[in-house]
Amino acid sequence: MKRKDFINRIAAFAFLGIPVISLTSSCSKEETPAPTSNNNNTNNQTQEDCLANGTNTSIGSNHGHTLTVSKDDVNAAVEKTYSIKGSSAHDHSVTISSAQFASLKNDNNSITVSSTSSSGHSHSVTVTCA
Repeated sequence: MKRKDFINRIAAFAFLGIPVISLTSSCSKEETPAPTSNNNNTNNQTQEDCLANGTNTSIGSNHGHTLTVSKDDVNAAVEKTYSIKGSSAHDHSVTISSAQFASLKNDNNSITVSSTSSSGHSHSVTVTCA
């Protein structure tokens, strides 16, 4: 199972109120481990790389919100605030710091941020390297 698939499943289970421990305890020992962030690993052709492949985003408790974080934004590594309104009737903002961009750019790590609160709620937003 790829890291992004795992993160998406965790977000889906959390949204449904299912404890995440049940997901992790059901993993088989025979599954292929998730790719590491070691850029020198030439055996792994599906290595997640934000600069080469861009990003994927997951928005918890989503109801029409969207977020696109471009390769150019990751490469610039400058703090940026995004609107995640999408097709929702209300808007939220998400700010990704320069340090979080550096984590995506240099380490290909995923990051999780909270949106601003609107209409009485906020969202957890995870950005992963594609």
